[in-house]
Amino acid sequence: MKIIIRPLLSSDYPAVAKIYEEGIATGNATFNTSSPTWEDWDKDHKKIGRLVAEATDDLGAKTILGWASLAGVSSRCVYSGVAELSVYIAADARGKGTGRLLMDALIKESERNSIWTLQAGVFPENESSIALHEKFGFRRIGFHERIGQMADGRWRDTLLLERRSTVVGV
Repeated sequence: MKIIIRPLLSSDYPAVAKIYEEGIATGNATFNTSSPTWEDWDKDHKKIGRLVAEATDDLGAKTILGWASLAGVSSRCVYSGVAELSVYIAADARGKGTGRLLMDALIKESERNSIWTLQAGVFPENESSIALHEKFGFRRIGFHERIGQMADGRWRDTLLLERRSTVVGV
């Protein structure tokens, strides 16, 4: 099986939404309870840094194993080089290196586009996501206590992670 990282296309969105829903089902990926429409997702994410990991099997069948994206953090120009990232992996592809491939490509893409800081908010219980971020040089910079309430009424904390580029804005 060959895996490539390529730009996410609007036609990929059904697979992207399915993977997002699998993340939602874990209870430790997002506060959201359902995936947005393509139009809402498109509006909420930067036009750069939209990637999918696509596997091709020996018969030529293609499957999207995961996706990554960037979102802006502020409309103020002083934050133009800061983005929040998301990385989601299909349930049956987790723990097999897809997240590493996407994270590596997303960091490179962000730096080619003058992003000097990547940030993430991760539920502390999502140990695999924290480990992935830390493997790529993200550091723990803080903790939001009871920052959001889940649909079932539980309050959740988020761990704040940040990675400063070593090539942009140094």
